[in-house]
Amino acid sequence: MTDDDSTSGRKSSKVARLLDEYDLGDAFGDELERLWTADGDQRESLRDLADRFNRRLLESALTATGTSTVDGEIDNLYRLLTADDVSSGMRTEARVRLERDGVDVEQLERDFVTYQAIRTYLTEYRDAAYEGPSESEQVDSVLETIQRLRARLRSITEGSLDRLRSTGRITLGDFRLFVDVDVLCEDCGSQYGVVDLLERGGCDCNDDA
Repeated sequence: MTDDDSTSGRKSSKVARLLDEYDLGDAFGDELERLWTADGDQRESLRDLADRFNRRLLESALTATGTSTVDGEIDNLYRLLTADDVSSGMRTEARVRLERDGVDVEQLERDFVTYQAIRTYLTEYRDAAYEGPSESEQVDSVLETIQRLRARLRSITEGSLDRLRSTGRITLGDFRLFVDVDVLCEDCGSQYGVVDLLERGGCDCNDDA
């Protein structure tokens, strides 16, 4: 294969080649681009897209052998083949099962792509570009993450204290829990809760200018 697609003049791509070899079609390529360039929660990372693509390869390989699967089976087989926390015995069982179904597992695993291959396909082969969130959207995203983590920390801490109290391991009456994260700017000396800091757009440094 040459470095360029002879019919379109585009750079060659492992992902593009596999879309053709596994008969996945251009529609799936369109889907990858749409998911990568989507806004908000609809957007998927390059790593997520690589996993999505590889699961589709696995599904196509099984379909080609006439093997039917039930809901969730493709996801589980892919996890058994690729996840770091899977034992060697479970991975071997999954490989044996696929080979028994007629799948060339070694070739399939060679065909699995990385997130770098997805990025090359999207940016160089399809000329796609992801326009990141605005500055305000980035701040909102960080704020949402902090508030979510703070709520989870509160829930875990309250539950743990209740369990310790109910089993007599600690003495504690009715209590209120304060979960605060403060930020002290050592340049201007101002100190704010992290949520307040984000909502006001920063510390007092600009006020001294």
